[in-house]
Amino acid sequence: MMRLEIPLTILSLVLMGGNMFFPWAPAHEIIGVLLIVVWALHVYANRRWFKAVFRGRYNPYSIMQTVVNCGMLVCALFLAISGVMLSNHVFTFLEIESGASFARTAHLLASHWYFVFIALHIGLHVNVIFSRLGVAQLVMKSRGVVVATRIAVALIGAYGVYAFIERGLWKYLTLQQPFFFMDLERGYVLFFVDYIAMIVAFAVAIIFVSSLIRLRQRG
Repeated sequence: MMRLEIPLTILSLVLMGGNMFFPWAPAHEIIGVLLIVVWALHVYANRRWFKAVFRGRYNPYSIMQTVVNCGMLVCALFLAISGVMLSNHVFTFLEIESGASFARTAHLLASHWYFVFIALHIGLHVNVIFSRLGVAQLVMKSRGVVVATRIAVALIGAYGVYAFIERGLWKYLTLQQPFFFMDLERGYVLFFVDYIAMIVAFAVAIIFVSSLIRLRQRG
């Protein structure tokens, strides 16, 4: 499962820049198709979890996890459908001539909510991701490393909050910004730094909420 989440995150970050990263026009659409293919593989690999969504009893943590996972899936579906409708290269053979206005709005809204959900999803699975990569064992070897890591994560998360406001991501999430704008003067490197920091901020937020829920359940 986690082997797919790494390419999912990378592809998602690249696509968040829209067409502005690519001198070759079809690139955004091709990478978008690749993202949906990886997503389909991810859903298939976790089909048992999705089959169990409407079964069993729910507690606050499982409700939160279900909302995040299903929200991410719904956004991915809207991205796929609107992407096909807006296609100027890969899917032109379908000859879709209507619904462009709806598709643009849906694509803009779904892409940014998808980004939020994938960041929250990473936060919910960060322990598993780190254990798979061998990071957890490395960090836990020294108390000093643990403290330094927590400080670094807190600082990156704080910058992520600043980037969220500075990049105006909240405007896309609430449709107050009707079209995507990228400040090219800040450059591509800062774009990735900002969006990675935002992922950290959302991940830290849901880790904190998860910890509170688990403490309350134990109490």
